[in-house]
Amino acid sequence: MKDPHSHLWPGVPLALASAVLFGASAPLAKLLLGEMSPQLLAGLLYLGAGIGLAAVHGGRAALGVPAPEAPLRRHDLPWLVAVVLFGGLAGPLLLMLGLSHTSAASGSLLLNLEGLATMLIAWVVFRENVDRRLLLGAFAILAGAAALSWNGGGVRLDVGAAFIAAACLAWGIDNNLTRKLSLADPVVTATIKGLVAGSVNVVLALVLGAAVPPVTVIGAAAVVGFLGVGVSLVLFMLALRHLGAARTGAYFSLAPFIGAVIAVALLREPVTM
Repeated sequence: MKDPHSHLWPGVPLALASAVLFGASAPLAKLLLGEMSPQLLAGLLYLGAGIGLAAVHGGRAALGVPAPEAPLRRHDLPWLVAVVLFGGLAGPLLLMLGLSHTSAASGSLLLNLEGLATMLIAWVVFRENVDRRLLLGAFAILAGAAALSWNGGGVRLDVGAAFIAAACLAWGIDNNLTRKLSLADPVVTATIKGLVAGSVNVVLALVLGAAVPPVTVIGAAAVVGFLGVGVSLVLFMLALRHLGAARTGAYFSLAPFIGAVIAVALLREPVTM
């Protein structure tokens, strides 16, 4: 008899590890925002992810280790273009713009909306099975977002929160489309996404007059991007195979709380009601 919980392994640990890495990246990115423009930082984060994963892929080939995953095929190209546009270009740029207008703790917690967007799109558009527990979780996430926007007299969606909500919608679309690529080699997929999206945002930022930060700051952004974007994305794609988009998004919702705790501890941000 098949174990009814067999799908939880290794899907849940992969999704949670992805959440921890991504959650830590938001407050660290907030620190780096003081050194450069939001668009340049978004580009450097993804470029760091792409370069780091390309090195991993190249090292794997140099050592003669065969790729354990299926290669990307021609019919994957439209999905790859879409995830680069939504998840690589729009999502990170909107998040950096949002973080530049709000605290790292509040910004991190508002990222819970990504899980909500992922679940709703998976349920409504892709007809994934969503049970009562997931729906209750989705309503809890929505209530939390409303509480974060409470200013004492009503719910107020300021500029920073609006940008972050838009980023979460873009990533919700990205997460569901990425499932179409989840059987292909996630390292190759994430490498292409990082290199293309990162290069485009960096070039656009420089053309628009962004100042180039010191080499040490660029290096720090690349490391944060490699771990918080690149490795996190690979783990997320592997989790999609076992859990589907709705459940992976639900487990991934741990990420904002990780980010909020780090923001309070690292940036000494106040803990309000």
